[in-house]
Amino acid sequence: MKKLPEVTLVFWIMKIAATTLGETGGDLLAQTMRVGYAVSSLILIAVFLASLAAQLGARRFHPVLYWSVIWSTSTAGTTISDFMNRTAGLGYLRGAVVLLAALGAVFAVWKLSGRPFDVTRVTGFRGELLYWTAILFSNTLGTSLGDFLSDDTRLGFGGGALLIAGVIALIHLARHLTAISTTLLFWIAFVLTRPLGATTGDFFSKPVAKGGLGYGTIGASLILAAVLLALIAYQTQRVRVLSPTPS
Repeated sequence: MKKLPEVTLVFWIMKIAATTLGETGGDLLAQTMRVGYAVSSLILIAVFLASLAAQLGARRFHPVLYWSVIWSTSTAGTTISDFMNRTAGLGYLRGAVVLLAALGAVFAVWKLSGRPFDVTRVTGFRGELLYWTAILFSNTLGTSLGDFLSDDTRLGFGGGALLIAGVIALIHLARHLTAISTTLLFWIAFVLTRPLGATTGDFFSKPVAKGGLGYGTIGASLILAAVLLALIAYQTQRVRVLSPTPS
């Protein structure tokens, strides 16, 4: 049965909100609460596995379950990326290259499995497992890309977010004006929404002196959580209206 949401404007808004919350939430645990990147990664990977098990065990689409997994992949991806790039010393660019290669390997396995890449046709346990594995690596990759743009270039948090938003806008135009595969465009946009979330999250949370708005990880997380929860409530109501429970 179909367990994934329709790819609409609301989907992309929720994806950006969830991944931005993942950035601020990961930083809240690792930095503000001083848990550290390694321990934070282990905690958040456990949260990801628990939410993934619930999602895989469901028989239909549940917005709360689906977006919990998206959020957990974003949060875990933040701390995994930071551990690789900062604690392990890879650096943002090399870390992004490693993660890009890992994501390519996931897609290669997906291709060899014979299952379609089209997210509107993802069904079955194995198909969904490949889908979520790709999402975990794409969100981790996105964190490295976002940090690279924000810290290793002169763009800063706001400039990095504007650049990625512009690229996503071009992808949207390509979907309507070119014959490029919509599935390919989807996955490119899906990867890019993560660095958009990373740079936007940093823009909300970092001090004004560093180019941010100064809300801090707690304030930014609360704002983003409120937005995401409101959209989940809206989507849940839509699902109930469109798929009423048989009497």
